[in-house]
Amino acid sequence: MNKIILLGRLTKAPEIRFTQSNNNKVALFTLAVNRKYVKQGEERQADFFNIVAYSRLAELAEKYLHQGLQICISGRLQNRNYEDKNGVTRYVTEVIAEEVYFADSQKKADESILYSNNSVNTNDSQVENTKVSEEFNLDSDDLPF
Repeated sequence: MNKIILLGRLTKAPEIRFTQSNNNKVALFTLAVNRKYVKQGEERQADFFNIVAYSRLAELAEKYLHQGLQICISGRLQNRNYEDKNGVTRYVTEVIAEEVYFADSQKKADESILYSNNSVNTNDSQVENTKVSEEFNLDSDDLPF
């Protein structure tokens, strides 16, 4: 299984490119993810991950993502290599985004939006909780214990 989930902030706005073969949109950006532990007397360290989003997700990234925005990325790791101008082989590890969630504390939970390559869905936890509680409106007499 190849699955990665990252929560961090964008270091800059996504860079938009197009594939050479079929001219699909590609969004490239870097996500800064804070490390969990901080050594005493030192500043918090961060890791920087290269993120790649294709097609519809790239369009949404171009429209809504900006520097400093906190997002959660769900995707997969991918390795590739290429030869630079000097003929040296370079190796790159990237995260191929499959889903992007807004995670900024400024956004209310009921306004958060999930973006994925397949669809655009609203993620309204309050509505979902209401639906669940309405569907399972049980009296204490209905419980088996």
